Amino acid sequence: MMKNIRGDFPILKQGIIYLDSAATSQKPQAVIDAMNHFYAHEYATVHRGVYSLSANATQKYNQVREKIAQFINAERVDEIVFTKGTTDSINLVAQTYPIGKGDEIIISEMEHHSNIVPWQMLCERTGAILKIIPVNDRAELDLEIYQSLLNSRTKLVSIAHVANSTGTINPIETIIKMAHAHGAKVLIDAAQSAAHLPIDVQRLDADFLAFSGHKMFGPTGIGVLYGKYEFLEKMPPLQGGGDMIELVTLEKTTYAKPPLRFEAGTPSIAQVMGLGAAVDYIEQIGLENIAAIEHQLLEYATAKLLEIPDLRIIGTAERKAGIISFCVEGVHHLDLAVFLDLEGIAIRSGHHCAQPLMKRFCVPGTNRISFAPFNTFEEIDTLVSALQSTLKVLS
Repeated sequence: MMKNIRGDFPILKQGIIYLDSAATSQKPQAVIDAMNHFYAHEYATVHRGVYSLSANATQKYNQVREKIAQFINAERVDEIVFTKGTTDSINLVAQTYPIGKGDEIIISEMEHHSNIVPWQMLCERTGAILKIIPVNDRAELDLEIYQSLLNSRTKLVSIAHVANSTGTINPIETIIKMAHAHGAKVLIDAAQSAAHLPIDVQRLDADFLAFSGHKMFGPTGIGVLYGKYEFLEKMPPLQGGGDMIELVTLEKTTYAKPPLRFEAGTPSIAQVMGLGAAVDYIEQIGLENIAAIEHQLLEYATAKLLEIPDLRIIGTAERKAGIISFCVEGVHHLDLAVFLDLEGIAIRSGHHCAQPLMKRFCVPGTNRISFAPFNTFEEIDTLVSALQSTLKVLS
């Protein structure tokens, strides 16, 4: 299985060991081919042309929206809004969902900055109040404190499905049920889970869910916001322009129904085609198979890394996705990543856009490795050997 998957990714033929899929995923040939074919043979703008080239592009564009709805089991296809990515999706909700002075928003200590800053900006703008769920020493959410934060003033809870910095898989079904018991709505940041774990928004009863194409083997510049239609229908547009209108006069404009209401201007058509091909690719492998492969890699790498003296793993949650964040006593994370790059090994170093979590664990940053189904046990062995050699030089 893993050998066949590796052959689908042309960039891996260069010999690089790529362990940074949590930052952005590499692209299989099928996605590259889909975008190239569209540009070379089918390109036209969508929604506006009556000629066959435009009609065909519009049909394929709409088919991808249907494909995404099926991928996450949305009830309606018009609950799928195309955005630029997870950050764009979260900001759309933060700027259009009705939240006012005195309303409370709950996020957690482990969130990516994209799920912190938009809510801080909203609170500064409206007088809403931001509350934080802390994490324990294993980088798991403290659900008892979460329960204590919930009350009748809680308007929205926004939580990562999988923490990008530690790989913690949060119990989002429980989180959603607890929020709904107090009348609060829930947004799930699925940037780190959409390509790695099955998601069923109807079973979860999620109110909003956001993810990015570039982290799920698709292109950059395209993402998805899922929202229950009853909420999208009441939210105002974020931007004005073409395609998001029903009728325009010089005196007044009426807006299109969702999702077009939130998709002003010419969309990222080729990127949508690439996203559709990425979903096809994921479904060909199977999310259950991807999760199983990456869990095996996670367990193997964790055991190997813990054999290295003075290495500390940040985030030891009981349920983890294929992400390992670690520090080595006396060695700067940046130096370690640079030396590994000289060996052809790509890992991430820094705060991973999760500075509050770094502060929680009293570190300036970490080294992070993250897996895709094309990674192998042999690559992990090479990484560990290179780490041991590098640490002898740096210590």
